[in-house]
Amino acid sequence: MTIDTQIRYEAILRLESGIIKIDLFAKESPEFVNNFIFLAQNSFYDDLIFHRVVPGFVAQAGDPTGEGYGSPGYVLPSETNGLRFSRGSLSMARDATGTVNGSQFFITLGPTPHLNNEFTVFGEVKSGLSVLDNLQSRDPTRPNFGDAEKILGIEILEK
Repeated sequence: MTIDTQIRYEAILRLESGIIKIDLFAKESPEFVNNFIFLAQNSFYDDLIFHRVVPGFVAQAGDPTGEGYGSPGYVLPSETNGLRFSRGSLSMARDATGTVNGSQFFITLGPTPHLNNEFTVFGEVKSGLSVLDNLQSRDPTRPNFGDAEKILGIEILEK
């Protein structure tokens, strides 16, 4: 699958507690957007949880194990675009070695200027930040710590 970078894409994340709408930056980050859309359209994210939630910092999801170490079985090459992080920025997560995980993503919940030039923004929340703000704090190294919010599904729209 290859996206058309001239088209604007929107991801609608349906969670147990509400809906989050995210504009995806296909022109600025074609590899990450293409990968995210592919996984979403193939139901990869359905029923996965937000396994890591740090209030005021990030909400992270996309791990099929729910423990922070899972992936779709591949990694992605690094992609840079110069976009700056702000509250509601969408980015791909990396593992401890700095390799971009193929499926795990995070959304920033507050100012995160220290992530600029370290991670790549490939989308921005347009509505539903309050849904993310209400997620319980969660640490994947302590699975019984906080209730996990489930992604019911992700719909991709062309705009």
